[in-house]
Amino acid sequence: MSGFVSFIGAGPGDPDLITVKALRRLREAEVIVHDRLVPEALLDEVAAGAEIIDVGKAPRRHCIGQSEINWLLVDRARRRRNVARLKGGDPAIFGRLAEEIAAVRAAGVPFEIIPGVTAATAAAALAGISLTERGAASMVVLATGTDHSGQLPATLDWDLLARADATLVFYMAVQGLPTITAALTALGRDPREPALLVERAMTPQQRIVPASLGDIANAARDARIESPAVLITGPTVGAATAPIAVARALAPAASAVAV
Repeated sequence: MSGFVSFIGAGPGDPDLITVKALRRLREAEVIVHDRLVPEALLDEVAAGAEIIDVGKAPRRHCIGQSEINWLLVDRARRRRNVARLKGGDPAIFGRLAEEIAAVRAAGVPFEIIPGVTAATAAAALAGISLTERGAASMVVLATGTDHSGQLPATLDWDLLARADATLVFYMAVQGLPTITAALTALGRDPREPALLVERAMTPQQRIVPASLGDIANAARDARIESPAVLITGPTVGAATAPIAVARALAPAASAVAV
């Protein structure tokens, strides 16, 4: 009998946001292969004696390459072990899931995917907004602000993004934020459109920077926002600006709102 791989979404940071099924699989697993941003409390749920392998990628530390992660999943499953591949957020959203699926599928290893709460919906919930709204935003676009080389993705259709009547959410947006906002506004998106940069949503370190699209890069720099953070801009974001503005007025020394 072969092993099995469960690709599990750990959610954005609050361990209470993991699904019941995901938690059950995590507790059943004999091997846990986890990313850097998964909640530490979830690792306390694993069975005694389970093998825990940290494959998280972070600046200035030795990182296990993607090919080695793929090999680990196949190797441990071939030893007839149940493997939990624990990823932050939702595994199918900018989590390199396709590469890992291809590896286990090519090896004949059975697998399942258990969705998680992604950063876009977590950030929107934190800000008290909906990503869609009848008559105003009938489309949501999830885009990455950084490609595999750390640069702004050249394949994005910036003209489409600038003109879409949609809510735009950029993941991994901090490094390229000035370029992202400049490209959008240069191609016709209103620089006065409300925007939010949400850092570490659903964690104790969560912060929100509200500003117009044209000013959000400067506001984020002043607030010293760091990754991970997502940029949200679009027709529904204005609903968040009033309560956040009140919070900022009560704490005028802060350029970001800790929520």
